[in-house]
Amino acid sequence: MSALVVYETSFGNTESVARAIADGIAQHMPVRVVSVADPEAAEPVDESLVVVGGPTHAFGMSRASTRRDAQGRLDVMPHDVPGIRDWIAGLPPDPTDRLYATFDTRAKTVQHLPGSAARAAARALHRSGHHALGHPESFYVTDVEGPLVPDELDRARDWGAAIAQAADEAGART
Repeated sequence: MSALVVYETSFGNTESVARAIADGIAQHMPVRVVSVADPEAAEPVDESLVVVGGPTHAFGMSRASTRRDAQGRLDVMPHDVPGIRDWIAGLPPDPTDRLYATFDTRAKTVQHLPGSAARAAARALHRSGHHALGHPESFYVTDVEGPLVPDELDRARDWGAAIAQAADEAGART
């Protein structure tokens, strides 16, 4: 069994969380981490566990317009980059034993508002016939641009380890 962590990031916080999740997964199985903006993300998925994460934009997964807005906050020239919404839409049908888990980053100040990139990604995966493992998870930043709330990277590592263990157990049952 091996894992893939695919992430989208605007300000670097989601990448940090993705790498911490991968550290947790690595306690149980080989794992690779890939940005959706990396050409490697377009290659076929061979791993049996896929963890997908991105920042919450406008109460869900990002769109081209919200990614351009985020780039504008960084004073960089906006350019087209894909998001997890695009990556999920491009997934081919899966073998029945592949499992998916989703996570997002979101501002702590809006944690009780509706909407989550992780939940939206889980719904999109489910609608296209992919199999979820566990519940979508949110990791918090102090403000839109960050930084991460203290101890979120530790929590992400623990969540990654728990997801990997659950995938191992699910694999043993099939």
